[in-house]
Amino acid sequence: MSPTPDDDFKIELRKDVTVELVKHSAADSDVLFAARVSTVGEQSLEELSKDPERSKGLINYLMRDRHGSPFEHNSMTFFINAPILVFREFMRHRVGWSYNEESGRYRELQPVFYVPGPDRKLVQQGRPGKYVFVEGTPEQHESVGSAMEESYRQAYRAYQEMLAQGVAREVARSVLPVGLFSSMYATCNARSLMHFLGLRTQHEQATVPSFPQREIEMVGEKMEAEWAKLMPLTYAAFNANGRVAP
Repeated sequence: MSPTPDDDFKIELRKDVTVELVKHSAADSDVLFAARVSTVGEQSLEELSKDPERSKGLINYLMRDRHGSPFEHNSMTFFINAPILVFREFMRHRVGWSYNEESGRYRELQPVFYVPGPDRKLVQQGRPGKYVFVEGTPEQHESVGSAMEESYRQAYRAYQEMLAQGVAREVARSVLPVGLFSSMYATCNARSLMHFLGLRTQHEQATVPSFPQREIEMVGEKMEAEWAKLMPLTYAAFNANGRVAP
């Protein structure tokens, strides 16, 4: 039951995101199976594991020369909890991805909102296409946090008041900002994840520079850590070849 307009509207402020690998079928052997079928036909896992250095070399060759399809024969499903602004950027990644996000039409959205942490750079310097972010002052961080909290409280209060009046959830949600936390399942394969990481993370080994928004980079870093454990040879080849997806 929704609170009445006289209730105290409490909200939760978060500076983090969470990523959980909920299921997967992903291993370096998936790449080897797919690649070697074109030259030697079907092989057993035992045959694939006989020569680890040869397997490592093949994966590196595929990555280096951008033979991409063998990296598609695997699957990872992540459960992601992050602000809506992150998910709007996620939707730019369509090939090799599947998404299901919680719906504000069918459930009451919870008052959990994003505020930048103290290590989040706040100030943009330069013009579009040629800019950098620099640290904000303590006063700027305080101002941002206060303004966001005030806005979030006002927005969620209006949302709850409309629900209490019988307004449909799908209408009332219109007042809620993109700083609201949402959750979704995101399923991808290694190739599509590499494309994502190449654009949404910064890395010292990347040959093509990327300038992601920090909030989606936080998600990308957590997804990358899970993938690295599943497919270490593929992950090493990705980094060794400039973090360019095949």
